Amino acid sequence: MLMGEYHHTIDDKGRIFVPAKFRPELGEQFVVTRGLESCLFVYSMNEWNKIVSKLNTLPFTKQSVRNFSRFFLSGATIVELDKQGRINITSPLTTYASLEKECIIIGVGERLEIWNEKAWNEFLDQNIDDMSRIAEDLFSQVDGV
Repeated sequence: MLMGEYHHTIDDKGRIFVPAKFRPELGEQFVVTRGLESCLFVYSMNEWNKIVSKLNTLPFTKQSVRNFSRFFLSGATIVELDKQGRINITSPLTTYASLEKECIIIGVGERLEIWNEKAWNEFLDQNIDDMSRIAEDLFSQVDGV
């Protein structure tokens, strides 16, 4: 399971360090793509293949399926770690996520998310007060209460 929050910088060439803790689970090659809330999603090849398989079961005749597939798959790129433990994020992805200097990498279960530091802090500020209610709602659904 990928979890934790790490602060890193992205250089002018789009390279960012992947925390050593995450590297074994991600493997030698993994996928970076557009995520939701203007961050990037990072998946191991195994997790990526599961998601693509699920997308392929959805009816392509529905516009929402086509739109999401375009959004999600067109930005996807396979990356590898360099000798320093960095990946190179493509220009369209850095632009999409507004990645500048300071970035936050978080583990969210089966994926990583890469955030612009300011956007991450704004997300936390805007949502922190709702977390108790959200947790109650989610766990009551799981427990069937």
